[in-house]
Amino acid sequence: MALFSSNGKLTRDGFTGWFMAGPAMALIGLFLITPFLLGLGFSFTNQRLTSPNPTEFVGVENYTRLLGVGVLMLEPDKKADGSIDRDADGAISYPRVRNFTRNNADYPHLEGMREYKSFTWDENQVVILASDVVFLTALVNTLSFVVVVAPVQAALALFLALLVNQKLPGVTIFRAIYFMPVVLSVVVVALLWRFIYAADNGLLNSILSYMSFGLFQPVDWLGRTDTALWAILVMSVWQGVGFHMVIWLSGLQTISPDLYEAAEVEGAGPWQKFSMITWPLLRNTAVLIIIVITMQAFALFAQIDVMTKGGPRDSTQSIVYQAVEQGYRQQDIAAGSAISVVLFLLVLCISTIQRYLTREKR
Repeated sequence: MALFSSNGKLTRDGFTGWFMAGPAMALIGLFLITPFLLGLGFSFTNQRLTSPNPTEFVGVENYTRLLGVGVLMLEPDKKADGSIDRDADGAISYPRVRNFTRNNADYPHLEGMREYKSFTWDENQVVILASDVVFLTALVNTLSFVVVVAPVQAALALFLALLVNQKLPGVTIFRAIYFMPVVLSVVVVALLWRFIYAADNGLLNSILSYMSFGLFQPVDWLGRTDTALWAILVMSVWQGVGFHMVIWLSGLQTISPDLYEAAEVEGAGPWQKFSMITWPLLRNTAVLIIIVITMQAFALFAQIDVMTKGGPRDSTQSIVYQAVEQGYRQQDIAAGSAISVVLFLLVLCISTIQRYLTREKR
């Protein structure tokens, strides 16, 4: 039904439609659009909640501090005779990074940066520097989380949906069991898994020790830099897989059984049915699930806040956690707003790419 008549005037039905949509649009504008615009404006200032100084416009300084990165190639130290200097253990000795990032007129673009990662290339040492090492860690952790969680959770949810889509006695019970973690608050789930991962008498360590007849040594899953993020990842997949299973299941139940019967008549096997019938007809469902999982993965916060507080040694930092840490706990509104804008642009770009790659090709 047209909102406007042929002469461009608002019709009665059109007026009714705008009137009904008005409250929702006002709430969206008040609680979504307005805060985003305010955050965008604050990101170009030095706004702090408790600062006695007036707010000043600083341009892109907040973004430069967040996104500033550099690469430094260090050559080995040389002895007087020109040979490579080595320490007592035989490792090659390199100049200190601070010699290049503190008051060095030859490297003004590296001023104030700190070492993020380093690796050897031939005999040289390549050092990756960042103006904000914690934010760069959060950015890498979030992207890694998205890259792993999206395909793993989507595939596992599809597998469970295929299992519970069978017409078997008691299958409804299994649907409820798989969906049960979704009903629980993510905070409650994180607390439960923190006990599971506990270093002393944790359920996971106890089970692994029992299965190995006491040979397995307990691991502090949330206290080690090499296991903490993976522990949170496993918990997040477990907690959210039931929701996406239901979405896959709704897509599976829209496929006509006649198609499978026709395939059986033609002699198609289970894999042929899945690849030629199920998967093509689940295309729109797959697009929805991948986008939803990606958005949820970028919003990683509650698990980290409850389980690790960003530690150990900032190994489980995420972008949202950093935004809350800077904007709320440290009351640096400008920095928190800049992080939020970076996250918005990152999600927008990835969503656009996903939508382009999954579009219907005509």
